[in-house]
Amino acid sequence: MNDIKKMEKIENIIEKVEAIFPEIIKNRRHIHANPELSFQEFNTAKFIRQELNAMGIEYKTHIETGTSAVIGSGQRCVALRADIDALPIQEQTDLSFISKKQSVMHACGHDMHTAMLLGAARILKDMESDIPGKIKLIFQPGEEKLPGGAKLMIEDGVLENPAPEAIFGQHVFPGASVGIVSTSAGAVMAAPDELYITIKGKSTHAAQPHSGNDPIVCAANLINFYQTLVSRNTDPVKAAVITIASIHGGASTNIIPDEVKMMGTVRTFDAGLREKLHKLIREETLKLCSVYGCTVEVDLKAGYPAVINNVKMAEITKNTAIELFGENAFQDFEPKMWGEDFSFYGEKIPSCFWFTGVRSPELTEMPTLHNSKMSPDEKAVIYGTAMMVGVALNYLKNA
Repeated sequence: MNDIKKMEKIENIIEKVEAIFPEIIKNRRHIHANPELSFQEFNTAKFIRQELNAMGIEYKTHIETGTSAVIGSGQRCVALRADIDALPIQEQTDLSFISKKQSVMHACGHDMHTAMLLGAARILKDMESDIPGKIKLIFQPGEEKLPGGAKLMIEDGVLENPAPEAIFGQHVFPGASVGIVSTSAGAVMAAPDELYITIKGKSTHAAQPHSGNDPIVCAANLINFYQTLVSRNTDPVKAAVITIASIHGGASTNIIPDEVKMMGTVRTFDAGLREKLHKLIREETLKLCSVYGCTVEVDLKAGYPAVINNVKMAEITKNTAIELFGENAFQDFEPKMWGEDFSFYGEKIPSCFWFTGVRSPELTEMPTLHNSKMSPDEKAVIYGTAMMVGVALNYLKNA
């Protein structure tokens, strides 16, 4: 009997979301049209707080543009998180609510994340007396920029007073159709570290390379070496990527320059492998550059940890998706080498991060995340909002 009641109640969530669908879309479009970069989300934070006020939900501020709020009462507490920042991208869509800001766009779907959590807040507030515990809402700035808003929010006490036992979050996913929810236990996203290299040689005439020390040749061999560094120092069943994504040196056809600058990223799931590759990059880069008579500066900035889903939290997420939308709505998620500062929460408390499909069913593919033409199907907010409500209630009832 208890299982039947639970099923009936969670199915009603979809009806509640559909009833406020216009409101969720209105909020999403407002946020999309008014994007703000990481740690500059002053108007976005103001909008979120106005909406919470209108719902009668008290809130706390964190690191200026971060916001948290609590719905419900009782000893137990679970958290839901949405990120609120945009990217430095010039939007190239034909949407009626296109970004009003030059070279700033919600190309990663954080506008939808925020609108869905506001929608979940509306539903949860309306049923507050029936919630068997507390649900903490976290509207987090700065996901797209180191050191990560999650880290700063935690340092500012967002996981205290009340302290959630677990936390859930989501991300829109253009790789799946609307109606598909996907996640898996264990690692789902990598630790994204930033690599900055400056190679210094000796400038000379391009026709007399023997008279100098060529940093371009050095850089070319260093890039090739990094590929071997992965393939010959990494267990084949473990994943790692070293990518040089930018290289700048020289300004003429007949001058070997003094300097070459490169930028790239190092991605790993395994903490031990991450530490090993960092050590090898620092040590072996110096050795290789010395072979070419060059000196080198290596700046390897540690990014976010890998996102590791707790087994029990992943099971709650899967069960919620199936209860809400049916067996065919859930898919196991294939881990990606993306990065997400949601991982900082997972280092403190059990967590699960899932992916909500946003590709129109009529399409076989669509522009990816961080693309200037990324335009999710807005019907996806029904699924993402319902999931936010559902996982929180299921956790408090069953965990």
